[in-house]
Amino acid sequence: MTERECLLKLTALCSRAEHCTGEMSEKMKRWEIDEPTQARIMEYLVTHQYVDDARFCRVFIRDKVTYNKWGRRKVEQALYAKRVPRAVYAPILDEIEGEEYVETLRPLLEKKRKSIKAKNDYELRTKLIRFALSRGFDMNVIRQCIDQADEYPEDNDVFYDAADGYTED
Repeated sequence: MTERECLLKLTALCSRAEHCTGEMSEKMKRWEIDEPTQARIMEYLVTHQYVDDARFCRVFIRDKVTYNKWGRRKVEQALYAKRVPRAVYAPILDEIEGEEYVETLRPLLEKKRKSIKAKNDYELRTKLIRFALSRGFDMNVIRQCIDQADEYPEDNDVFYDAADGYTED
């Protein structure tokens, strides 16, 4: 593939959706583009604003938190995997209020609570915590959501009965 063909492919790709510099570098490596050519192409993409890591992070973070219901840790891991520098994504992640994570996690835990089979309250809480951790939420957010749910058991459709275990009302 020539330098011009590569540049045209990448500009067309960036025109359709947001991408980060790490993704573009990875594509060029797969296409076996040499290092000096990669540097020239990347410089062109950045200077002409086809690629902007900060802009990518804003879109990526908002999308993953809002639609995929991911917590901060999972978003950080995904951005790290895309080789976005921490200095770029950390301030953008800090813009999201802790309450937004709570509002995202609370309905997930309520739904999960209804589907969990547990012998006691300890097992139920452990399974909920494990689920929330797998979604990338911090322990303080998880505890806040679980504690709030425990404060209002009448709002939950699942109750513990010593004879029958957890049952739905």
